[in-house]
Amino acid sequence: MTNLATPSRPTLTNWIEIAALGVIWGASFLSVHVALTGFGPLTVAAGRIGIAAATLALLCVLLRLPLPSLHADRRVWRHALGMAVFTNVLPFAVIAWAQQTVQSSFVGITMALVPLFTLVMAHVALPGERLTLPRIAGVLLGLVGVVVLIGLDGLTLTGDPWHALAQLSCVGVTVSYALGSIVTRRCPAVDPVAFSTASLLLAAAMIVPVALAVEGVPHAPPAPALWALAYLGLMPTAFATLILVHVVRSAGPTFLTQTNYQVPVWSVLFGTLLLSEPLPPQFLAALGLILAGLAVSRMARR
Repeated sequence: MTNLATPSRPTLTNWIEIAALGVIWGASFLSVHVALTGFGPLTVAAGRIGIAAATLALLCVLLRLPLPSLHADRRVWRHALGMAVFTNVLPFAVIAWAQQTVQSSFVGITMALVPLFTLVMAHVALPGERLTLPRIAGVLLGLVGVVVLIGLDGLTLTGDPWHALAQLSCVGVTVSYALGSIVTRRCPAVDPVAFSTASLLLAAAMIVPVALAVEGVPHAPPAPALWALAYLGLMPTAFATLILVHVVRSAGPTFLTQTNYQVPVWSVLFGTLLLSEPLPPQFLAALGLILAGLAVSRMARR
């Protein structure tokens, strides 16, 4: 991505932005749950991507910010395609499909695994990103958290196979997000907003035709589902990208990882308080193990 100056000490504004990102992303799983009351899972994924792509494209027009050149920046577009697939199309579609079966809080807890899987992939794909003992310990703690979260029945598929498949799919989504992160970090220098817009436009071009072919045009969805879909497109998919760019430019990418501790907590709170989802004891135990894994893995950076 663009070469950034050495990050300065985080300001009060940066802390407010980080807190906002935690709430915005934490509420996205609640919003998917509501959107599914009026739309199919592919339509939910296509809708949020389409709204976000249109929003950022309009922003680029207003800012007179050109997209990467199709001829001169082919490598950038290849990376944008990778980001579109692994960060948008696959995870959004799978999460929406899985949330027809699993709780929103469950999905939010699994998202805390993303930075742990990223550490493993970065060890192979990125020079200088080596697996140290604290990082290995953090990954192992996170994997134990997955076992506790899903349970032996889910891992061995001895219970409800569709429910277990949905749970395992959520874990698979975190691998997709991690892979998307690696693809993005390997991208040549480019304006982050233009790059995000390009990837969302590619994602929309892929998912919208599929959603229309499989699920058709929605007919009279209820207002709550419409509002939820609008939120998904505008806030966690479009607006959060702009906050993310500002945080990385001003305080650095390491500071941004503070959101990894907040998202699962907010998703559990929203799911429990607003959706009246039950909170099994293993959810809290798994959350503790995964967050402990994140904390241990960060010791290598201090």
